[in-house]
Amino acid sequence: MKYGGYIKILQQMLVNAGIEEDYELAGAGISGDKVYDLFLRIEEDVLAKGADIVVIFVGINDVEHKFTKLTGTEITRFEAFYIAIIEKLLSVGIKVVLCTPAVIGENPSFSNKEDEEIDLYSDLIRMLAEKYQLPVIDLRKVFVNYNLASNPEYKEQGILTTDRVHLNHKGNQLVAEEMWKVVKDVKLQ
Repeated sequence: MKYGGYIKILQQMLVNAGIEEDYELAGAGISGDKVYDLFLRIEEDVLAKGADIVVIFVGINDVEHKFTKLTGTEITRFEAFYIAIIEKLLSVGIKVVLCTPAVIGENPSFSNKEDEEIDLYSDLIRMLAEKYQLPVIDLRKVFVNYNLASNPEYKEQGILTTDRVHLNHKGNQLVAEEMWKVVKDVKLQ
């Protein structure tokens, strides 16, 4: 399968390291999906394909759609579906890695209306990682720190995203690097 973005970059990282034969990457994300969409698709899109490791990277649409479409996911509902996904994956022996949502808008002044919500969802994911003793890729922290250091003009987009949400090449590169730091240490039995 051919994928763009951070999965394509991760695949190239595997090639560069000479270990591409050890991994088969597959993206199961669908643009616009929220946590309950992932839950509804988990059987067909993940379990049926025999995944060994799954990185759960969801939350941006759950938050952003609260503000743009009024169809976002309230945090209690988000938590219930997220836990159901974790428990379903763990019940069949899949190694699970959690990932916090990155940004909606890149202005490092924390004046975006979505910042507080993303922080709440990220805190929840960190708490679930601790509760279930799972590794976490803290993209929220990484993206905030990157923008604090690299966005002195307080731009809303163009540093790591194309439009406040969707990743540009640098954003995809950063996600791939952060994912690899964690996933490479997940041991399969």
